[in-house]
Amino acid sequence: MSDTQPAFDRRMLEALVCPQTHANLEYDAEAQELISKPAGLAFPIRNGIPIMLVDEARRLD
Repeated sequence: MSDTQPAFDRRMLEALVCPQTHANLEYDAEAQELISKPAGLAFPIRNGIPIMLVDEARRLD
């Protein structure tokens, strides 16, 4: 992560859930993603903002 990119606020994890399954999310700091294991999706975090759209999510293998 570059120094100019805002950091993700971990407190948001308390309020965010997977839009597909409503399950809790895990934060992957290295990949800058929020992971929904039940849905098999990884939601990107861009400029410190989680993109909680299924169409934008990466499928987990």
